[in-house]
Amino acid sequence: MTRTEANGQGKVDGDAAVYCRISQAGDDDQTGVDRQERICREVAERLGLRVADVFVDNNRSAWKRNRKRPGWEALLQQMAEGAYGHVIVYHPDRLMRQPKDLEELLTIADDQRVVLHGQANRKDLSDPDDRFILRIEVAHACRSSDDTSRRVVSALEDRRRAGQPHGGRRRFGYGPDGRTIVEAEAEIVREVFRRFLDGESPSAIAKELHGRRLKTAEGASWEVHTVRKLLASTHVAGLQRHKGERAGIGDWPAIIDVGQWEEVQQMRAYRSVQHRAGRRGRFYLLRGVVTCTCGTRMAGATSGDGRPYYQCTRAQRNGRRCGNTISAEPLEEFAKDVALRVLANLDITGRPPAATARPEADVQADEDDAAQLAELNEMWLAKEIPTAEYRAMRRRIEDRMKDRQRRTVQRPVAVLEGIAGPDAQESWRKLEEEKEHARMNAIFRFLFAAVIIHPARRRGPGVDFDRIDIEPNPLD
Repeated sequence: MTRTEANGQGKVDGDAAVYCRISQAGDDDQTGVDRQERICREVAERLGLRVADVFVDNNRSAWKRNRKRPGWEALLQQMAEGAYGHVIVYHPDRLMRQPKDLEELLTIADDQRVVLHGQANRKDLSDPDDRFILRIEVAHACRSSDDTSRRVVSALEDRRRAGQPHGGRRRFGYGPDGRTIVEAEAEIVREVFRRFLDGESPSAIAKELHGRRLKTAEGASWEVHTVRKLLASTHVAGLQRHKGERAGIGDWPAIIDVGQWEEVQQMRAYRSVQHRAGRRGRFYLLRGVVTCTCGTRMAGATSGDGRPYYQCTRAQRNGRRCGNTISAEPLEEFAKDVALRVLANLDITGRPPAATARPEADVQADEDDAAQLAELNEMWLAKEIPTAEYRAMRRRIEDRMKDRQRRTVQRPVAVLEGIAGPDAQESWRKLEEEKEHARMNAIFRFLFAAVIIHPARRRGPGVDFDRIDIEPNPLD
C-alpha cells in the first residue's frame, strides 16, 4: 500500500519515504502502523525532511520468506529510480527481518546514496561501518524469529505427543478448553453426522440448521462450509491431527466414535467423486442401509450406460479398493419384498414415538475398545511398539467399533403410520406413485439394521440373491 503526498521530479536531497509495517502475530513490539507513521513524521520534522511517500504493509510478516509485501516492493522500486535520499522507519526490523531483504536494499544503495533513519538513530547505507551494524541487527532479528518458530512448533509437538488438543478458536461441541463437552452442541454434532450418513447433503443440513436459528461456536449462522468443516473435524472423534494428517488418539472425550467418523470421511470422498462425475439424479432407496461385508456403507452410483448400482465406498487400503458392487433395482425389489412381509404383520399400536437399536453388549464393547485404543496410544508414545504395528492394531480395533456403530439407528415409529398392517402392499404402491422416496428410505432404515452385500461368487447376468443378508432391527 502506498500513500503518495508529493510527486517530485527526480531525487530531492530532503525528500524522504516512510515505511510502516505490522506483522500478523508474534513480534514483541506490535506498535500499530498509524502510530509508527506518526513517530516517523516526528523524526522527519526534527531532521527537516519532507515526507514524499508513505509505504504501508499492514499484517505482513517480514520474517516469512514467501510472504509478499507490496509496500516494501514499491519502496524498493522507487528507491532504485532515485526518488528519495532518506528512508524513515520506526525501527530497522520493521523494514526487514531477512538478510536477503537487507542485501536488496544495500544493492540499491550502491547506486543511490540513501540514509536510513530510525526512531533513535540513523545509518548511512553507503558507510561500511553502518552496513556492518545493520547486517548484525538483521541477522539477530532473523535468529529471533527462527527461535520463536521453533518454540511454537516444539510446543505443538509436545501437545501432540501428550494427546492434548491444540489451542485456537473454540470448537463446536466443546468448551474453550477443547475438552469439556457442551452437550446441547454435541447433540447437533451427532445429528449432523447421522443425517449425512443417512443421505442428506451438507447444503440441506445447513439450510435446516439455519432455519432453526442455531449458531456455530463463533455465533454465526450455519452455512454449507461450516457443515463440511464439522464433518471433516478430527477433534469431534477424539483424534489428533498433525500437519494435516491424523496422528493418534487425543486425551479429550469424543462426541463421534472413530468408526462413524471414518465412515463419514469415506462417504465424503465418494460423494465428491460422484459429484465431479455428474452422476446424480436417481434416489437410491437403500442409502444409509446397504452395507458391504467389509463394514463400509455402500452408496449409489451409475455406470457409463446408465445402470444404477450400489458400490462400496471404502477408501483405498493396502493398495486396493474393496470394489464390491450390486445392481440397485433388483436389490431394492428384494428388500421391498422382505419389508412388505414384515409390515403386513406388524402392529405399531402403543409403541413409543422412537426406538433405538443399541444392544447393551455393543455399548460395553465400545467402552472396552476405547480403553484398548487409549492403552495402545500410550504404548506408542512410550515407543514400546513401532508405528507400523501401532497403526495395524489401531485399525483392527477401529474397524470393530465401526461395525458396531452401523447398528445404532434412531428409528421414529411415526414413519410406519398408515403403512404397517394388512394393507401394507397397497400403501407402499401409493408411496411409489407419489414418489415418496425419503419416506420409503426411512421405513427401510426402521426395519433393517443393515442390508449386507457379500462379494459376487459368479459372473453373468442376473443377481445372485444368496449374496444378500438382511439384518433386522429388533421390533419388540
